[in-house]
Amino acid sequence: MIKLKEKIGYGLGDMASSMFWKLFGAYLMIFYTDVFGLPAAMVGTMFLVTRVWDSVFDPVIGIIADRTSSRWGKFRPYLLFLAVPFGLIGILTFYTPPFGEAGKLVYAYITYSLMMMVYSGINVPYASLLGVMSPNPKERGTLSTFRMMFAYIGSFIALLLFMPMANAFSGHSTDIAAQQHGWLMAVMVIAAMCVLLFFGCFSWTKERVKPIKEAKSSLKDDIHDLFHNRPWWILFGAGIASLVFNSIRDGAAVYYFKYYIVESDFHVITLFGMSFVLSGLFLSVGQAANIIGVVLAALVSNKIGKKNTFAIAMLLATALSIIFYWFDRSDLVWIFVFQCLISICAGSIFPLLWSMYADCADYSELRSGNRATGLIFSASSMSQKFGWAIGTAVTGWLLSYFGFQANAEQSAETIHGIKLFLSWLPGAAAFVSMLFVIGYPLGEQKMKEIIGKLNEKRKS
Repeated sequence: MIKLKEKIGYGLGDMASSMFWKLFGAYLMIFYTDVFGLPAAMVGTMFLVTRVWDSVFDPVIGIIADRTSSRWGKFRPYLLFLAVPFGLIGILTFYTPPFGEAGKLVYAYITYSLMMMVYSGINVPYASLLGVMSPNPKERGTLSTFRMMFAYIGSFIALLLFMPMANAFSGHSTDIAAQQHGWLMAVMVIAAMCVLLFFGCFSWTKERVKPIKEAKSSLKDDIHDLFHNRPWWILFGAGIASLVFNSIRDGAAVYYFKYYIVESDFHVITLFGMSFVLSGLFLSVGQAANIIGVVLAALVSNKIGKKNTFAIAMLLATALSIIFYWFDRSDLVWIFVFQCLISICAGSIFPLLWSMYADCADYSELRSGNRATGLIFSASSMSQKFGWAIGTAVTGWLLSYFGFQANAEQSAETIHGIKLFLSWLPGAAAFVSMLFVIGYPLGEQKMKEIIGKLNEKRKS
């Protein structure tokens, strides 16, 4: 039985990862276009190129982690040794060098590529840790729930505080140099928090599950097993579509409030001496609603199963996203209500997804006797990177297609495009995700049989 302290410790790891992940998703696009000073189409292409490379890099980390042997285990050492590089490179990503457009573009490619590589280097082993902390599917489900709850808490904190900190550090100035300084200082605060959280995750977790085969399997065997793991391929497709859904909504939200809602026309909301903007509150409310989704996913999936819960959540997200298109800029209450409802749906699927990936590792081990946990989870992380790459690239390209101009009044066509980013486009991605998961074969009864057979093999 895993104690509460260790469950919290595991959650701290994704709390750290999600702080930066959400900053990238919600603010990096608008940082590059409105603060850093790059055209939207260039940024979209950069996101696609760097994230596709990073997606391919994920399985490399998984393969290395599977073959790691240390006194701390296979996966925990990465939390210890990459925490500080994670924070430092994150800071460099939000630094604006005194270069021209070409120099800035090269700098963005280099720093963002490095950031995504170190993100993979720490996050792939962290995700794989779920598969070796416990052999019990229900305990894994609980750990996954703790993981996602803390992830959304971290995202909530980062999204709520980031722009108020950036504004405070810039002296609330509209001068670009002051804004660049404000953004950099705000990221430094978030980075320091992330480093401490990763150290906490390393200290409070333990690896327990040992593979049936003590001998090292070949890389060829690992890849062969993965390619023939049908449940994993289904989750791979569902994962890509669900991340396209999330990345389009997150990446366009600040544009939606800055140029369609025109949040500067509304009164500033001040709490505890800090001024909050509508876009930050919108994103933060979404993260709080995500936590409700995590809790509901655990309750509902115990009744109707993980697969059915996932499919229903994505169907509801599709319908709610389409309705979102017709909200006027004066419909703020409805905009926030639907953000809550959509985010509850979105929050419910990710603990299910990671728990189902752990089931795929068991399925693979029973079929082949080979437990390539790191490769399975890294390849699963790859699907998320692909989804995020597609979503952010499409956002950048379509912003350019619809005639977006940074820090200027937008045309009716551009406003129409920005509204699509919060409605029809993510709705379509959610529907595709639902179609994939309907074919997932590892139900609760099937997993009981698999776990029973694996336990018999381990005893013998």
